[in-house]
Amino acid sequence: MLSESARMTTAAQARFRIDAPNSKPRAVKVIALDRQSARAIKQLSEPPWRNATFLTASSFDSALRNEAFTVSGWLSDLAGRTKNLIEEVGSADLLVMVATAGEDAQAASIIGDACLANRVMTTVLVLGSEAHTEEALARSLATLRPYARMLVIAKSDDYIADMLMALRA
Repeated sequence: MLSESARMTTAAQARFRIDAPNSKPRAVKVIALDRQSARAIKQLSEPPWRNATFLTASSFDSALRNEAFTVSGWLSDLAGRTKNLIEEVGSADLLVMVATAGEDAQAASIIGDACLANRVMTTVLVLGSEAHTEEALARSLATLRPYARMLVIAKSDDYIADMLMALRA
């Protein structure tokens, strides 16, 4: 009797093989929700990524906190250029929010609602859990959980790169 691997290489099974390349690559948007996560994704963005765009949520910028936000003012790229939230979410297949435990992550609600409206899958990575109390981590998780299809507590900043590679960014 042939093993599964041997059976799949027979001429009879070869006719079922798809010889076309995999579907188009994923467009992944990575958004930092606070200052610490912004530093982490800035370092992470330096190696070449095939399909990842790195952004920051402007809500943690104290200069902008007192101004009325517009949809176009919620995000900025790492060079500081303002980006339109709806356009960025609309062009994504997957959106990854990066937050730091114990920090303000209120921007997740605006971004998460935009993802829901555009049917864009969301993942949230929470950094710095070992540096904060269980209570601070629990508050962060409660804020983020409604806006994440997948919520991951990362042990280190290196985990972000591993996760993005696994998500085909």
